[in-house]
Amino acid sequence: MSTILVTGAAGFIGMHVCARLLERGDSVVGLDNLNDYYDVALKQARLSQLLPRAAFRFLHADIADREVMERVFADHEFAAVIHLAAQAGVRYSLTNPHVYAESNLTGFLNVLEGCRRARPRHLVFASSSSVYGGNTETPYSVSHNVDHPVSLYAATKKANELMAHAYSHLYGIPATGLRFFTVYGPWGRPDMAYFLFTKAILEERPIKIFNFGKLKRDFTYIDDIAEGVIRVLDRPPAANLGWSSAPEIATSFAPYRIYNIGNSTPVELTYFIDLLEKLLGRHAIKEYLPHQPGDVFATCADVTDLTRDTGFRPSTSIEAGLSRFVAWYRSYFRCIPDEPE
Repeated sequence: MSTILVTGAAGFIGMHVCARLLERGDSVVGLDNLNDYYDVALKQARLSQLLPRAAFRFLHADIADREVMERVFADHEFAAVIHLAAQAGVRYSLTNPHVYAESNLTGFLNVLEGCRRARPRHLVFASSSSVYGGNTETPYSVSHNVDHPVSLYAATKKANELMAHAYSHLYGIPATGLRFFTVYGPWGRPDMAYFLFTKAILEERPIKIFNFGKLKRDFTYIDDIAEGVIRVLDRPPAANLGWSSAPEIATSFAPYRIYNIGNSTPVELTYFIDLLEKLLGRHAIKEYLPHQPGDVFATCADVTDLTRDTGFRPSTSIEAGLSRFVAWYRSYFRCIPDEPE
């Protein structure tokens, strides 16, 4: 049995990753500050799925608190670290920039310092597809340039990749960054479009459709994401001894790696809404709006490297995944099912 530190354990991805680790026999220390960016009751409900497990220990702590994080690493011997805690949300970063510096930069620095002292076999950390920013070439490849972020959130995630590389080079910490693509499913984040749309449709309120619906997203089901994280965790990167900067942006002379983790099947927003209407048995009241600052027009993950190195292949269609989310939503919020029209 290995002891794994998972930051952001009460988060959407964090809860599912913790559950996977526990199911296979690992011991998990889950850390979260339970902030009120969205409903704390949902975070506590996620934790309730983990707390009964004897191999799970929860720490209510903030990664931005340097002294607390020093104690966390001093008091435990972690075989590996999965860092998922962060201030999420592209649009929220437009109005609340300072919390992104505290959590995503200072907080990540504290995690890196902990790893420098504790020397875990692998640090896996969350990046984001948002780092591709102004890139117009799809599918997004880890060999593409990511120097043009269009939101502060994206800039902090790119900074995380650079910070991790520096520590990997300086201290030999095997580190892998995962660029997540629009994760959805049961226990999801209430600030995400699919969650907001579901709530609004059931309450017969308008849904806001930005860029007049002309958007595509590479929706990736949570079970696929969790599977990919575990596969990566078990394969710490080695230094690329034949490294050359031009073709090998995602690898390094240090034990460092970047992967995309997505479904590789972009979905038109209009199709997504049509499917949601069918599953809910109700028509949406649609409010079409212009492009929102910080948004990109389309995302699509090239997961060739991840598949080659880990065997990861996403297996959940948008139809199956969204159906499971709607079933969970109705159960969690005790919604009365409607008969499809």
